[in-house]
Amino acid sequence: MTIATLSDLAEQAQCPLLVIKVGSALLVGKEGVRREWLTGLVDEIAEARTRGQQVIVVSSGAIALGAATLRLEKGGRGSLADAQAAAAVGQIALSGLWTDLLGSHGLTAAQILLTLEDLEDRRRYLNVTATLNRLLDAGAVPVINENDSVATNEIRFGDNDRLAARVAQAAKASVVLLLSDIDGLYDRHPRESGAQMVPLVEGITPQIKAMASAESNSGMGSGGMVSKLQAAEIAELAGICLVIGNGQHDRPVARILEQGIGTLFLPRRKAGARKAWLGGRLRLKGSLVVDAGAAAALQRGSSLLAKGMTAVEGVFERGDPVAIVDGDGRVLAHGLSEYDASECAAITGLHSNEQADVLGYAPRSAVVHRDQMVLK
Repeated sequence: MTIATLSDLAEQAQCPLLVIKVGSALLVGKEGVRREWLTGLVDEIAEARTRGQQVIVVSSGAIALGAATLRLEKGGRGSLADAQAAAAVGQIALSGLWTDLLGSHGLTAAQILLTLEDLEDRRRYLNVTATLNRLLDAGAVPVINENDSVATNEIRFGDNDRLAARVAQAAKASVVLLLSDIDGLYDRHPRESGAQMVPLVEGITPQIKAMASAESNSGMGSGGMVSKLQAAEIAELAGICLVIGNGQHDRPVARILEQGIGTLFLPRRKAGARKAWLGGRLRLKGSLVVDAGAAAALQRGSSLLAKGMTAVEGVFERGDPVAIVDGDGRVLAHGLSEYDASECAAITGLHSNEQADVLGYAPRSAVVHRDQMVLK
């Protein structure tokens, strides 16, 4: 059975595993933790478990909580050092909060702290998958956050929207529910006259991306609508639905599901597990620029051959993830390169029968094989 409406999220058959992302501004207010609101959300999580659904929580709030304790300016986001210090203090409080509230329903909370690299490296990604599956099988509720106390700018997601989508991929979830400070995706900035919410999106297109604003109303969180659409793209590759809904109300999940207030993103496609992981990567090592003929061949399902390349950008080794882009810079695909950057540069534009003299060995069949590539 497939998901077609927001109300389907309450059905175990359509949605056996739900990932709920909670933004910082929902969990922490000016007076501290919004415990009454969070208690209502945990009640809803317990109700979902009673219906037979599994739930994973991706919870922001550690930096905000720690910054309040340490009295740091700018909510702990004045510098990387401030954010890391705030997270180190706030994560203890955050995990304790979820443990207490879930425990009141007889549910066991399990904390997992992740960095971008944990989900970008294939082996570590599979380890995360195994850990999540074991926790769910044991009846726990995994509570996940970015490991901000050690992550540097180079290895951060930077927002929990995309983290939630990657976790959903790893756990093979049915739906990602992003609880935010807005009802859903609007066709223009919500403050503009005549702005209307879009209730259903079937695939992320350039037109849908044009509707997004990078702003976050609260100023506390790090993810605006742009990051939410990026999360929807990640989920789409794995055939996972994503919902953007307003978490500022009491019992927010019931409001979204029962009243149908939110934006439901239905995936147009589903890649295999490895390709979904590859397509959802956020950090690439370089780019291969291709001509119009190669771009058309890729759309037909072909591998990328050296003859179709016009330029190489970045420094990468064999097996590293790269973007394949056209002459206008539009990303056509992500893939794993069969050559390092210097070799790619050396054989750019050459037929296969010309490459052996340049490389000193028989060339591989493709620069990026179609089995190691996912179209964007």
